[in-house]
Amino acid sequence: MQDGMKIRANTRDYVEALRLERWPRCLAVIPGFIASITLVPQIPGDYLHTYILPAGQLLLAFLLTLAVSAANYIINEITDVSTDIYHPIKKKRPAAEGRVDRTKLIILWGILLILSIGTASLCFKSNALILCLLALAVAGILYNVKPIRIKDIPFLDSTFESANNPIRFLIGWYILGTAFPPFFLLLSWWALGNFLVLGKRVAEKKFLTEEQSSSYRRSLKQYNLCGLIGFMYVNAAISVAAFAWFAFQSKLNSFLISIPFVVVYLVFYFKKTRKDMESAVEPEKLLRNPYFVIYTLLMAAIFIIAHIFN
Repeated sequence: MQDGMKIRANTRDYVEALRLERWPRCLAVIPGFIASITLVPQIPGDYLHTYILPAGQLLLAFLLTLAVSAANYIINEITDVSTDIYHPIKKKRPAAEGRVDRTKLIILWGILLILSIGTASLCFKSNALILCLLALAVAGILYNVKPIRIKDIPFLDSTFESANNPIRFLIGWYILGTAFPPFFLLLSWWALGNFLVLGKRVAEKKFLTEEQSSSYRRSLKQYNLCGLIGFMYVNAAISVAAFAWFAFQSKLNSFLISIPFVVVYLVFYFKKTRKDMESAVEPEKLLRNPYFVIYTLLMAAIFIIAHIFN
């Protein structure tokens, strides 16, 4: 009986290492999918081919993106085991606490990648979508694994990590789209992602001691708080300006009404990074805030209305 309980507890530890609670980050495939419908003329068809099949493909793309992201978190779990112990939140991760076996994690990583890429190859005709899933996996290796380990290079670490945002967007885009999406739309997504990642760095620099931050992440030792905040401002400005220029170029002027609401969204997140490290490190926990959820739904409604009246 005790062995059975131990096995179940051990299984939970491996599931925890996948960090499936970060699933909202994979929702970036949905804006990519919607953008392809909005910007690329679709061939008219029956109800099944116009609505049902694309919706099913979107769900599958989301699940495959989630699987590759989980595989990347396994790599992160393994490579950061010696530094997570210095972080007040991350020291509780399964690998940092010695609750999981490294070899089993590597096997699980391989299984997730084979299943996700294999399923994508069987179910999607778009080679570009499959390449984007592969790019997401390769990005996880370059970011975490030595000798490259981009996460240790100041400013490049956040810029490279935030590249996951446009990659996930492209996965959604290539469900139906064939041509490359508008550059400024993709740039806006990338800069938005960098803004969010920098929020984590700001919170860690602010709330961790100098010894903790330099032991936990090499790049943090070379940061200063003013520089990080300044870089956040720059990325917020790039994101908003790039989106405005995209809307203007694409003659989607109705989408410009969403910009003030986006700015409020960015300000809200920035304030949270200055007050609460946990929300900055794990932005998904903001979903526990009812005001944040309501405002998120309001923004979604604004984008839908802008699309309808464009």
